[in-house]
Amino acid sequence: MTAQEYRHIVRIVGNDIPGDKKILLGLTQIRGIGYNFANAILDSLKIDSNTNIGYLSDSQVQSIEKIISDPLSASFPTWFVNRRKDVETGKDMHLITSDIEFTVRNDVERERLTGSWRGYRHMFGLKVRGQRTRTTGRKGGAVGVAKGGKVMPAKGGAGAPPAAGAAAAEGEAPAAAEVKEAPKEEKKEAAPAEKKE
Repeated sequence: MTAQEYRHIVRIVGNDIPGDKKILLGLTQIRGIGYNFANAILDSLKIDSNTNIGYLSDSQVQSIEKIISDPLSASFPTWFVNRRKDVETGKDMHLITSDIEFTVRNDVERERLTGSWRGYRHMFGLKVRGQRTRTTGRKGGAVGVAKGGKVMPAKGGAGAPPAAGAAAAEGEAPAAAEVKEAPKEEKKEAAPAEKKE
């Protein structure tokens, strides 16, 4: 191939891929196409996976796009596609790019509307696939004992003097604590002085 046939950017299924990438790794930049899927495409088309993607001809790009859009027509097995037995159509298909996000969003919304158990789990942001949730998946508000800092008594609670509760409400708790600590320090200083005499 000559240098004139080299393209710096190759557009495949709406994705711009740099021409200096190897074909195998360049195809994996398309969302929905992994390493094994890209390797299977190149094997079925008899394209060398070690060449740069910028050297692909227009006919080769079109044949790659045709297989990506319908891999079952190129005698790919059904277990190789990422969407088998679609709920609405019942067909096996392979989703790519933004179709993946759109389909997943529709599936979650359908489960919510039907009121299934999975739908409820999705609604409350919990794990859906049967994982253990005793120690993992914790997010949101803290539950349990908070570490650090002293817990102030509740307003009007048993054993809480009204002055301390009022000071805590106004944010004067540190000043009240300093007043209580000051006499203790004076007593400590005064006691050694009496012993010396």
